[in-house]
Amino acid sequence: MKKKVSQQKLLYRWKRKVYATLMFAFCLGTFVFIQARFAFIQARFNGITASLDSLKKPRLDQKPQIAFLFIARNRLPLEFVWDAFFQGEDGKFSIYVHSRPGFVLSEATTRSKFFLDRQVNDSIQVDWGESTMIEAERVLLRHALRDPFNHRFVFLSDSCIPLYSFSYTYNYIMSTPTSFIDSFADTKDSRYNPRMNPIIPVHNWKKGSQWVVLNRKHAEIVVNDTSVFPMFQQHCRRKSLPEFWRDRPVPAEGWKEHNCIPDEHYVQTLLSQKGVDSELTRRSLTHSAWDLSSSKSNERRGWHPMTYKFSDATPDLIQSIKGIDNINYETEYRREWCSSKGKPSPCFLFARKFTRPAALRLLRESILLEDKEQDN
Repeated sequence: MKKKVSQQKLLYRWKRKVYATLMFAFCLGTFVFIQARFAFIQARFNGITASLDSLKKPRLDQKPQIAFLFIARNRLPLEFVWDAFFQGEDGKFSIYVHSRPGFVLSEATTRSKFFLDRQVNDSIQVDWGESTMIEAERVLLRHALRDPFNHRFVFLSDSCIPLYSFSYTYNYIMSTPTSFIDSFADTKDSRYNPRMNPIIPVHNWKKGSQWVVLNRKHAEIVVNDTSVFPMFQQHCRRKSLPEFWRDRPVPAEGWKEHNCIPDEHYVQTLLSQKGVDSELTRRSLTHSAWDLSSSKSNERRGWHPMTYKFSDATPDLIQSIKGIDNINYETEYRREWCSSKGKPSPCFLFARKFTRPAALRLLRESILLEDKEQDN
């Protein structure tokens, strides 16, 4: 009997040892597993942190980029010119396109690799003379500002062409920390709506071309604006067209309407409100022909700049635009002499409005994309 009890005790002790050994092994395995998982998570965290740091701090081999922001109806009819312009310059530019909602730049709608899938995915319907135009600009800027390597932001229409090579254009724009914004006092009281006061006082009301080049600071001011833009939405609307062009009834108090043209006033007025006029080069880099008094064609008169057709696309036309070296602002008694890197330079790097046949002729005859680096 005693022998049987002794054997039971030995078996019980053996089971306890086995159980203790298994528990120890389990605890040790759990500890090793937790350590391994902790090391893995820490490595992942360090990797994410390093990635975020790399976004915050540009790599030594990463050049500052120019973001080219295209406002288009659908396709980009002059993409072949821009394709030649961007060739061999990877890492120095980025592209964003605002087209009608739902339009996609695919292999079926563009032949240039530079524009594939470069449309923004939250575009809006744009109406000329309405605040939707400046909202489209803000949409483009919001997308472009997500890339910390974008240092300059160039607005272009779908009818714009570059006049010089990419290298000359890049060095010209990057040679100064300022933004290039055509901005001058607007003396036509019909454009300013007194209801904007006091949010926008009349002395801050400025006019100029919408085709601006912004530095990052000024781009962020535009995107973060919550006071001036709502005033434009509410009080800066398109004036009713003449009866034969009318697309809506004339208001009962039509005399109170203000043909504001928001895109010609918004950025200029906003930056004037922010007191940064001294940080601007107050001229545009995009040429438009507005003096149409001698034109015999009805389609070349009105509120829009001249459109250049195939017959207009001559070396003399391009050389005349490239030869402009100063701009006169009558309302401010100011003449802006154009310079780059402290030396006299052409005023314009881009020009509009060109038809597809006109741009094709200019490119085929090698009139565009000249490299003037030696002059700068």
